[in-house]
Amino acid sequence: MKFTKMHGIGNDYVYVDCVTTPWEQITDKTPEEVAIQVSDRHFGIGSDGLILIKTSEVADFFMDMYNLDGSRGSMCGNGIRSVAKYVYDHKLTDKTIITIETLAGIKTIDVTVEDDKAVLLKVDMGAPVLTSNEQEIPLWDGEQILMGEAADVAQLPVWEELKVSDADGWNDTMPETVETIGISMGNPHTIMFFEDMSQAPVLTLGPVMEKMSRFANRTNVEFIVVHDRQHLEMRVWERGSGETMACGTGACASAIAAMLAGFVDTTVTVSLLGGDLQIHWNQENGEVEMTGPATEVFSGEILL
Repeated sequence: MKFTKMHGIGNDYVYVDCVTTPWEQITDKTPEEVAIQVSDRHFGIGSDGLILIKTSEVADFFMDMYNLDGSRGSMCGNGIRSVAKYVYDHKLTDKTIITIETLAGIKTIDVTVEDDKAVLLKVDMGAPVLTSNEQEIPLWDGEQILMGEAADVAQLPVWEELKVSDADGWNDTMPETVETIGISMGNPHTIMFFEDMSQAPVLTLGPVMEKMSRFANRTNVEFIVVHDRQHLEMRVWERGSGETMACGTGACASAIAAMLAGFVDTTVTVSLLGGDLQIHWNQENGEVEMTGPATEVFSGEILL
């Protein structure tokens, strides 16, 4: 199988061009099987998962993504920037405004080009949905954003106290309860805030919260430190992949959660282990805009 290794600020995937050669002509293995094989960092290529770039009947391309455990993902902010870079750099399109279908809907990517290569990519990530207290409340109603003077955020069920001591894998080194904000950006995110990142139990609490019965399809877990009104620091435990260097949808969800809590302004820099993303909540149309780079590392072939 021919592949290309790419990453968005360290969130790395193996990409396969299924536009040129359909998946069925590449292998008789399932994408789930191949994702597990190629993602292994000792016996495979090494990645956070597998992304297939396919044709689409409703957009320019379709992004079909799988986590390193073989589970299928609905959306990946860092992954979709890399897909846009791949299709532009490899001449599958000459458009600088590219639409990509995902299981979370169609996303539009604005490509900044230098020396005939995509160097910076802005993704319209869509409108966020509040999922705290097991409710799904769109934060954009077509007329106004539930923020600022036009909204009474205090009346929204923004915060949710989760009793993590009932979860499988919990032990007494972890807190019994945590205050969280749940935001969906096409996939679920559970966000917590800390004074200092050294206090954040990413590697212990992350896997416990991911699989709590509260979350029917598991959840991504974000650990956030607010540095000032324009800057957040973030670490993430991704469902199906564990801790990763970055998570684009998680950065968007965390920024929105911090905005709803009144901690930050509507444009912030989110610093992750692999680098920075710029997140803006557009007050005119309710859409969340994410801007960041994508990098091609190498290409090759692997025997499946």
